[in-house]
Amino acid sequence: MWTLLYIAAIVLVNWMFTAIPPWATPLGDLYLANVVVGFIFVLRDYAQREVGHYILLGTAVAGVLTWFMVDPAIALASVTAFALSETADWGVYSLMRRPLSQRILISSIIAVPLDTLAFQYLAGYLTPAAFLIEVASKTVGVFIVWQLLRLRDQHRATTA
Repeated sequence: MWTLLYIAAIVLVNWMFTAIPPWATPLGDLYLANVVVGFIFVLRDYAQREVGHYILLGTAVAGVLTWFMVDPAIALASVTAFALSETADWGVYSLMRRPLSQRILISSIIAVPLDTLAFQYLAGYLTPAAFLIEVASKTVGVFIVWQLLRLRDQHRATTA
């Protein structure tokens, strides 16, 4: 279920970049997709727990769907950015032996700016406003998941 939601969310947010006009700000254009894209990182974390490193196949499927449904340039930028951030996640998840909540937080510190910069640059949407808002959006999503997992871990520790 999480993997299907993850794939659908990628296609939806990529569509939003091309279908919904940006808002002009003093720091450059800002897209609605920049604001909501943070939830994709949350979905990815849950999808990765569901299918492991096969999540890259989900990213590829989303890229193919985006290619045919939106714009090949957006699809290429999206798949490239997710592959880079997924590689960073893989390194953290595979090499660190910390609780899941800590791995999500550490991997996101690396992956969020990397993903955002790669996508926005390759898609031609890079502005200071777009970069800052998108990183903030992703960070909020990550901190929500981190806090929920920490609370779950604390609850398990007190009931064990």
